[in-house]
Amino acid sequence: MLVRKGFGLKAAAIGGLATMLIAAMPAAHADDRLIVFAAASMKNALDAVNTACEADVGEAATISYAASSALAKQIEGGAPADIFISADLDWMKYLSDKKLIKPDTEVKLLGNEIVLVAPKDSTAETKIEKRFDLARLIGESRLAMGDSKAVPAGKYAKAALEELGVWSSVEGKVAQAENVRAALKLVSTGEAALGIVYATDAHAEPGVKVIGTFPEDSHPPIVYPVAQTADSKDKDAPAFLKCLQSVKAGELFKAQDFTVLTPSN
Repeated sequence: MLVRKGFGLKAAAIGGLATMLIAAMPAAHADDRLIVFAAASMKNALDAVNTACEADVGEAATISYAASSALAKQIEGGAPADIFISADLDWMKYLSDKKLIKPDTEVKLLGNEIVLVAPKDSTAETKIEKRFDLARLIGESRLAMGDSKAVPAGKYAKAALEELGVWSSVEGKVAQAENVRAALKLVSTGEAALGIVYATDAHAEPGVKVIGTFPEDSHPPIVYPVAQTADSKDKDAPAFLKCLQSVKAGELFKAQDFTVLTPSN
């Protein structure tokens, strides 16, 4: 996790959770189970969808969550994933360009928003607009967000702050995390005064509150694509992909504030 010097061991430890997630990824197909690599921001919703789809698929998938960038690199390195769900189009394209996914299985599954969050007991208020005084709101604390060079949520956040003309004023106050859930944790524990996360993450964390939503035109569209990996031979992968696009899955995604982009099966 990239945390500015002096930010504290607690922040680094929180970011270490993401590393532990990656380290805990399955090294091989245990009992030929379906293995899914999914963006960390999907955990609450996808866990529910996995349970709902078990009867249709014939098994519950084994799901590993981390930053899309880390997961894509794992797949490139030979990790035994059957299905990859990215939080942006870039990392899916990264694998596609290397012929590591089955192109005819790729679907734009979900959409999302990015929001500005504060600890639940914070009195911070703002209107997100051109040149709003984000630096003043942060004060002597930090702004938590995903790594702006690799993590999709961080890339979206930086793009929005640049478009709104405030990036240069807060760049030195940013605590960059290995994934969006680690950034969220920094805010919920009070290690950071503010954070930029997905709306779905804010929905899932009672320790934070949303104080503003970034305009859609301030950043690239947030799209979660899904595809089966090129090396996958799991017989249940097609059924899982189909169930992800079902009405019941769509309702569970919507319950966590995702936007469903695919027609329901």
